Amino acid sequence: MRLWQRLKDELEHHGIAAMASVIGMQGSTPREAGARVVALPDGSFFGTIGGGTLEWRALADLQALLSRPSPRPFQLRSIALGPELGQCCGGRVELAYEMFGPEQREAIERLATLEAEGPFRTRAAIAGEAALDREVDATGSVAIGSVRRMGARIEEGFGEAPRRLFLYGAGHVGRALVLALAPLPFETIWIDPRPDAFPARVPANVRCIEAGDPPSMLVDAGEGDFVLVMTHNHGLDLAITEAALKRPGIAYLGVIGSASKRARFRRLLGEAGLARTDVDRMTTPIGIAGIRSKLPAAIAASVASDLLIRDEAARHAAMIAEAAPLPAIPSRKVV
Repeated sequence: MRLWQRLKDELEHHGIAAMASVIGMQGSTPREAGARVVALPDGSFFGTIGGGTLEWRALADLQALLSRPSPRPFQLRSIALGPELGQCCGGRVELAYEMFGPEQREAIERLATLEAEGPFRTRAAIAGEAALDREVDATGSVAIGSVRRMGARIEEGFGEAPRRLFLYGAGHVGRALVLALAPLPFETIWIDPRPDAFPARVPANVRCIEAGDPPSMLVDAGEGDFVLVMTHNHGLDLAITEAALKRPGIAYLGVIGSASKRARFRRLLGEAGLARTDVDRMTTPIGIAGIRSKLPAAIAASVASDLLIRDEAARHAAMIAEAAPLPAIPSRKVV
């Protein structure tokens, strides 16, 4: 979700909005730091900080702020989930409440513009009840979509950084998979050589390519990309798999099929001159263990779960090693 663009749109319609952000947590909590929910004066909201009692209480607080003539623009609240809300989690959540009105419109428009250009980080100092004074920070290390509080300073990561997935095959499983991945952090490049193979409508994170030479599409595959192969033709699957294994930057290569297909592909790829270490990068069968159903939707759920696990692991490793720093952005005040 593009937070600032959505806020910009809602301010144009409603005039005011209030946001609760998780900026700290201890113990077991419903959501991680960086989760947000935005309340609007008509009673609607978007985003989530958990969906249970904590969110219900936060939304009530935000609606109360929206109803006041001159609400405080910023405030902190620390909530013990067990003693205060009767939740079994037992943790503690620190929330930041922010009010947005016409005076923040220009700053929000700037943040929305930055958000459209790609991920960025901000830092701000907590100063009583004043509105957060966010500045773009090119040196921070907070992950996209998260928040880190260090004393009186808050560092935040905004924008979207979806994992790019080259998905080969627009059959039943491919169609089910693009729907399963629609709300998840993936940018899907959907490739099939057959005319009229794609449905008339696809999710916003999907780009369809009718390719006469499907393996050649991998020339655009870069570091960290995922590849999934599930076309209508095993010979084409093999050609795509070979092309993918020749690109060492690809982080994951999955090929739909059975153990016998895996054994055959391993033999043919070896005969084609690929080293065993390269062939070992191929994952077949795909998906998580334990789901036996061969219904396309069930296979898609299994594969989507596996992709999400791999994506989260890769993001965590990149964050720890700082292997994928954001492009430098000159520091400038935006709020």
